[in-house]
Amino acid sequence: MGSRTAYRTCPLCEALCGLELTLDDSGAVTGVRGDRDDPLSKGFICPKGATLGRLNGDPDRLDAPLLRDPDGSHVPAAGWDDAFTAVRRGIRQVAERYGKDSVAVYIGNPTAHSIAGPLYVAAIIRGLGTRNVYSASTADQMPKHVSSGYMFGDPLAIPVPDLDRTDHLLMLGANPLESNGSLCSAPDFPGRLKAIRARGGKVTVVDPRRTRTAALADEHVFIRPGTDAYLLMALVRTLFAEELATEPAHLAGRIHGLDDLRALVVDFTPERVAPVTGVPAPVIRRMARELAAAGRAAVYGRIGTCTQAYGTLNSWLVDVLNVMTGNLDREGGAMFPRPAHTAVYRARRPFTTARWRSRVRGLPEVFGELPVATLADEIETPGEGQIRALITIGGNPVLSTPNGTRLDRALDGLEFMVSVDPYLNETTRHADVVLPPPRPVHTPHYDLALLGFAVRDYVRYSPPAVPLPAGRPAESDILAQLVVAAAGLDDDPAALDEIVIFDTLHKAVNAPGSPVHGRRPEELRKMLKDGAATRTEQRLDMMLRLGPYGDGFGADPAGLTLTRLRTEHPHGLDLGALKPRLDEVLCTASGHIELCPPSFAADADRLRAALDGDRDRDRDPAAMLLIGRRHLRSNNSWLHNVPELVRGSNTCTLQLNPSDAERLGIGGGDVVRVVSRSGTLEAVAEPTDTVMAGVVSLPHGWGHDLSGTRTEVARQHAGVNVNAVTDEREIDPLSGTAVFNGVPVTLHLFNPGPGGSPGGSPPDRAWCERDIASRSAQ
Repeated sequence: MGSRTAYRTCPLCEALCGLELTLDDSGAVTGVRGDRDDPLSKGFICPKGATLGRLNGDPDRLDAPLLRDPDGSHVPAAGWDDAFTAVRRGIRQVAERYGKDSVAVYIGNPTAHSIAGPLYVAAIIRGLGTRNVYSASTADQMPKHVSSGYMFGDPLAIPVPDLDRTDHLLMLGANPLESNGSLCSAPDFPGRLKAIRARGGKVTVVDPRRTRTAALADEHVFIRPGTDAYLLMALVRTLFAEELATEPAHLAGRIHGLDDLRALVVDFTPERVAPVTGVPAPVIRRMARELAAAGRAAVYGRIGTCTQAYGTLNSWLVDVLNVMTGNLDREGGAMFPRPAHTAVYRARRPFTTARWRSRVRGLPEVFGELPVATLADEIETPGEGQIRALITIGGNPVLSTPNGTRLDRALDGLEFMVSVDPYLNETTRHADVVLPPPRPVHTPHYDLALLGFAVRDYVRYSPPAVPLPAGRPAESDILAQLVVAAAGLDDDPAALDEIVIFDTLHKAVNAPGSPVHGRRPEELRKMLKDGAATRTEQRLDMMLRLGPYGDGFGADPAGLTLTRLRTEHPHGLDLGALKPRLDEVLCTASGHIELCPPSFAADADRLRAALDGDRDRDRDPAAMLLIGRRHLRSNNSWLHNVPELVRGSNTCTLQLNPSDAERLGIGGGDVVRVVSRSGTLEAVAEPTDTVMAGVVSLPHGWGHDLSGTRTEVARQHAGVNVNAVTDEREIDPLSGTAVFNGVPVTLHLFNPGPGGSPGGSPPDRAWCERDIASRSAQ
């Protein structure tokens, strides 16, 4: 049997690593290694990427659509047309009976790792006309969008640390040695951090756990979960108090609100926040001084800072520090990538929120969606606008959203549900129709979402390594069918792409500054047909040609096209180090960087009021603060059906500090009951000094023990769902993001056996519910 080689970008996380695949004559992947000729990743590969072949060949992965029988079981559809007919019928019946808002959409983060998702999801939402849109963003990065939106005008203009040129990196709530980076696409993050130290720079990590990243850093600072905003306020206050804050020359005249910010932070002295954060005041002052003194510095905060009660304030203050130290939009600081597919001439409106509110809790819309923390409310609560049908695209919210057990129950009450997903998992087991996208080798790849966060300007397109089987629709075709169903049309889905292409070209030829200004759309449309085969490729070709490095449809013969990218640069193309581009990015109403947006200043009053507030958990010796944690071999709940990725350190244990374990009489291997306002779970204890006292940690994405799924390996390594105890009532009010870090819980030892091994029978659920009810009433 022969073999051949194919190259592609790994689709499993944000690192954008290039892969070299070895395939046999049948199209099966027999080997995976890093693509040494990729100019960004240079051969780096992590355990996830190395198992792409096992994921691609997973026997539990669905290849044909499923329909749900009345008894709740799933059976194969007669064919794809049969499945699409069921989708159109189900959506139309609900929308016609109850109105457009009765159909909701949930978008999971795998959608951002595809080319089809960013191209078609917005059209599905527009076709439905619904305001009930939810995504993993409000369980992850939405605070970054809100802070960037109000500071710079564009919610997608998120500064990333210029890792390869910085001299000082301050990271909060980030663990890129496990996550491979997030909103900072950087293959070989470990190597890049080591390079900072090798050139005489410093890496400081602030985290309640001594993570692998913290262990690699020059300094690790423990912080009490949920208190990063106090620390950041104190850092800003120290810069003002010691006259270390400056208006750098390259930002002169571009900053608004400096005096308002100065007044806002007066109360947040290092001495006042130290007892709350656990960070000594002298350490806070030294951190501020080192940041200001560094020649080139960047502050970077990620999911640990986003999924807190003050997530947006954290994200805002991170970039306030980048501005005040003169490091925003500057080499070695925090910079704005320039993706090859994004036209710089596009019209943008200043960012705003709360254009509508959720029906039940009155929570504001943010970036076109509502908080996923209220999705169960909207399904369960009767009345006009109640969600009766749901479309999920590449997500597993039963495991990834707060109080997921409640959402799990709520999904059973829907009248119709359709899921685009390769697995019958904890969420899609509720779906009436499951539409699986093709396997990775059959799927083209281009990172429309993630290239906007890369630490170098870079571009790469991966055509399918293996042709689609006969009769198998591409992922873009599946989503296009959903657009047609959402809009209540019977049109050919291909018409959708023609509408999008002509609309984009029409705007481009009429936009001043466009490389095709004044030309005829019909002429440009023909050039796309000549240069790309599929409709998806034609749309991507159009975006590249109109982008900052594009050929402008022939205006710049040396410019980028999809054909040139695919044939001349199969390993990707390095477009250079990040460059200053604030003028291209900034689009606030004032035309300035808004350093102290009024809504953020108002929320700082909430932070100030809580600074000396009484905390009930301080009175209870069993009270702890729960945080999540990352695993290098996991990406949320995606990869737990790959045998190699559920071994080794990927253990779903409850980590706690040895001093807490001794105080509570908990030994390694004991089963511990974890109780919160919203729920309870039982997990195996793992005492470790990597967790600060008063804190417990559980990884997310586990809990594969529900019936009706078809993921056998994941079931054998089920773990527990941490979101059985996270609280859907607790959110960051500015972004609607759920609170997953700093969740108050209590620990109760459950019948330890001899020598600390688990013993007894499973905890009594009625006891747990009585305990929760008692705690809620207090």
